[in-house]
Amino acid sequence: MNNSDLVEKIAASNDLSKADAKSLVDAVFAAIADAAVAGEEISLNGFGKFKIKDSAAREGRNPSTGETIQIAASKKIGFTPAKALKDRVNG
Repeated sequence: MNNSDLVEKIAASNDLSKADAKSLVDAVFAAIADAAVAGEEISLNGFGKFKIKDSAAREGRNPSTGETIQIAASKKIGFTPAKALKDRVNG
């Protein structure tokens, strides 16, 4: 499923135009992204949690040359599904 499929599904199930559904989908994704940028944990009941994780700087290797390189510290976003979602997926 991609954004267009999601917009169509929301529009059909809530008697909305595709433009209104697209605005809603975009607003939800923007709110989640804004919260993640602020370092907040996003918890959606019955769906799961998005959480920012810090990845420390480390040493790695360039696979083509074997040369040692430094990999900078970064932030990653992780997702942990809720039990309800896991149960639904697993039948």
